[in-house]
Amino acid sequence: MQIKFQPHYFISPKIANDLVRIEAVKQKILHLPLTPTVLSSLRETARLYTTHYSTMIEGNRLGPDQVEEVLKHQGHFPGRERDEREVKGYYAALAQVEQWAAQGTSVKEKMIQTLHALVMAGGKEKAKPTVYRDGQNVIRDARTKAIVYMPPEAKDVKPLMNGLVNWIDKNLNLPCPLVAGIAHYQFATIHPYYDGNGRTARLLTTLILHLGEYDLKGLYSLEEYYARNLEAYYEAISIGESHNYYMGRAGADITKWIEYFIEGMAVSFENVLKRMDEAKVQGFSDQSASLRKLDPKQRKALELFQEFETLSSQQIGELFGFKPRTSAALCARWTKDGFLTMTNSSNKGRKYKLAAKYQTLINQKQPRQMDKVQPNKPRANKP
Repeated sequence: MQIKFQPHYFISPKIANDLVRIEAVKQKILHLPLTPTVLSSLRETARLYTTHYSTMIEGNRLGPDQVEEVLKHQGHFPGRERDEREVKGYYAALAQVEQWAAQGTSVKEKMIQTLHALVMAGGKEKAKPTVYRDGQNVIRDARTKAIVYMPPEAKDVKPLMNGLVNWIDKNLNLPCPLVAGIAHYQFATIHPYYDGNGRTARLLTTLILHLGEYDLKGLYSLEEYYARNLEAYYEAISIGESHNYYMGRAGADITKWIEYFIEGMAVSFENVLKRMDEAKVQGFSDQSASLRKLDPKQRKALELFQEFETLSSQQIGELFGFKPRTSAALCARWTKDGFLTMTNSSNKGRKYKLAAKYQTLINQKQPRQMDKVQPNKPRANKP
C-alpha cells in the first residue's frame, strides 16, 4: 500500500521574495572568478562545517577544529568516541551524496536508507541500507522529558516513505528549494528510524538540492543556519494542533516551515558571497572561462588530479561510483575530446593524465593570504 503525500502550503510573498534572492546569488556564484585550487579548499571547508553543525544540532561536543582533526588527521579525543563516530559517519554520508549528485541519480528509498546506514556506521566504508523502525518511538523535550511529538505507527512508515519518494519524483517541475524544504519536513514528520532522523533529513535535503543544481559549487552549509538558532529551527518544524501525527500534523499547513527553510537557503547562499570576498583570491588569473568549458564531471575530476599526476580509469570511476566498463568508456571519451592523455597504453597498467592545457588550471598554488573563514560560534540552544 502507498499513502499519497499531498503537502498543504501557499506561496507567501516572503517565500516568493526569498526564492528570487536564491536565484540571484546562484547566478553570481556561477560566474565568480575561481581557480580549482581555491574552489577545492573552500569546498572542503564547507564540508567540514556542514559535518560539524549537523552533528552539533544532535548534541555532538566536538568543535570545528576538532572535527577537522578527526576527519583529516585521524585525531582522537578520549571520552568522545561517540562524537568521533558521528562526525565520521556524517562526513561519509555527505561524500555519498556528492557521488550520487555527480551521477545525476534520482532519489530512491534505498538511497535514503543507505544515507541513514552511513550516518549510523561511524565512517565504515560499507554500510547496508537500514530498514525502517519496527515499533513506536517518541520525541521528548531534552529538559522536561515531556513528549513533544509522536510519529506515525511503524506499520505506516513504509507506505509514507514510498509516498514521499514518489512525490519528489513527480514534482521536479516545482522550484528545487521548495521540493527540498517540503521533503525535509515530511521526512522529519515520518521519523522512520529510532535514531539519526535529523541528520538523514538534512542529508536528503542536500541530495535534492545538489541534484537540482543548487549545490552552489558545494560552498554553503544550511546546517550552520539551523545551528545558530536551534529554537527557531525546532519551532518552525513543530507544526500541527497536536503532538500526535494522526491528530493534526499529517494535514497541517506547512507554510511557516517553508518560509523558514527558504529564508535559510537565501541567507546561506548570500554568506557564500561574503566568504568568497573574505578569501581574498585577488592576484590570481581568472580561470572561470576555462572551467565553464568543462562538464560537471570533468570539473570534479580536476580535484582528483590535484592529488595525483596520473590516474587509472578505476580511480576516476570511483569518484562517481561507476562500474569498470562505464569508467573505461568515460576515460576513452575524455581522451578523444582532449581532456585527458594516455600515459600507458597497456590494458593492465593504463593510466591517464590531464592534457597540458588543463594541467595549467591546477598548477597555481593556493594563495597564502587565504585563511579559513571561521564562523561565529552558534548559541548553545537545546531543544
